[in-house]
Amino acid sequence: MIQTGMLEDMEAIIFDMDGTLLDSMWIWPSVDDDYLRKYHLDKPDNFHEMMEGKSYVEVARLFLDIFPGLDQTLDEVMDEWMEMTYDRYIHSVDMKEGAHEFILDMRAQGMKIGIATSNSNVLADAALNALSIRPLFDSVHSACEVEKGKPSPDVYLLVAEEMHVPPQRCLVFEDVPMGILAGKRAGMKVCGVDDDYSRPQEARKKELADYYIQSYYDISKGTYEVLT
Repeated sequence: MIQTGMLEDMEAIIFDMDGTLLDSMWIWPSVDDDYLRKYHLDKPDNFHEMMEGKSYVEVARLFLDIFPGLDQTLDEVMDEWMEMTYDRYIHSVDMKEGAHEFILDMRAQGMKIGIATSNSNVLADAALNALSIRPLFDSVHSACEVEKGKPSPDVYLLVAEEMHVPPQRCLVFEDVPMGILAGKRAGMKVCGVDDDYSRPQEARKKELADYYIQSYYDISKGTYEVLT
């Protein structure tokens, strides 16, 4: 068992899902563009930054706040996004490089494994089941289940509690600054993960995280960055 480095004294690994565990962040900009085009809406400045870390429900509420002329209910917005994304999550999403091997290695070493996603439970379950990896996780929860999405620590604390692991024994993997903040506010160590979508924020991610990887192979190779 690895006893040094980022895994020292850790009992659990908790992943964010989109952009961290799964290569899936590409889905949302295209969905946003299609949705805005359909309803003739103009994208405001810092549009994607405004949504970062928020839960599926919180993003839908934000849409209704930003676009007050949008004649839809909260449920109608979320249902339409579900229709636009469900098939892609089942057929067009794969795991991040080295993630599957890393999870298998951690499970073999006795680690608990969880997911704390900002996405909906429906899409999370669809993707994990399509990839036949749902049984690898001891706990999977959405920020839609807690009072506040990221950067609030709520969803990370929920997953840790269900796995019966104290926060200080949990190592979080996250791809965006708001998610990294959520893990840190939960009292957990956080490893930033490279992703095409959030690469422009790499400097900020490294400011907040304890470690940084380009792929999960960096962990077994010992080539990850130690930032603190």
